[in-house]
Amino acid sequence: MPSYEQLREILDPATTVLLTVECQQGVVGTESALPELAEEARSSGALANVARLVIAAHHSGVQVVHAVAERRPDGRGANRNARLFRAAERLPVQQLSGTRAVRIAPPIEVADEDLVVRRLHGLSPLAGTGVDPLLRNLGCRTLLVTGVSANVAIPNAVFDAVNLGYTAVVPADAIAGVPADYTPAMVRNTLALVATVASTQDVLGVWKRPRGA
Repeated sequence: MPSYEQLREILDPATTVLLTVECQQGVVGTESALPELAEEARSSGALANVARLVIAAHHSGVQVVHAVAERRPDGRGANRNARLFRAAERLPVQQLSGTRAVRIAPPIEVADEDLVVRRLHGLSPLAGTGVDPLLRNLGCRTLLVTGVSANVAIPNAVFDAVNLGYTAVVPADAIAGVPADYTPAMVRNTLALVATVASTQDVLGVWKRPRGA
């Protein structure tokens, strides 16, 4: 884990963006297409920790970006080149544009100044979605990555962020995947090699103390 001083330098509110990944009703909500993942996100406290981080970001002046995965009813533009995509087409809950399934799930609060970026394709909230130029226009240097899943979208986001030149920070208790023991293994053996790993409380502690204190 990084020291307080190291984390404080990395997470300067002026150059940090908090990214929530697929924290939407149809993924982590009570009517999820993926109930096992939704249960893990909630029972582990990961979703609650994302909500805590979002509130702190709002109070600290940190920009929040919510990345949502959705599809058109006719499926145009959606991937079909992997087993995951084909399985998603058969799920009883579809992440259809404009429906409840693609709304940000409670207890996460969306503020007027938040950006909600929606994608119709792929596995990553960054690749080919237009998020990168948004981050650069916001002056982002550090991307704080939260949400689901630790199996696919989170590592995709972290790798893409690093490849694009951002410093990635992962609050290990604000991401979730299945099975439950997969997430700490992913953090320890993969994400820790390319990102700064911290806890939600570490991040909150940095943002709560005034700069220069």
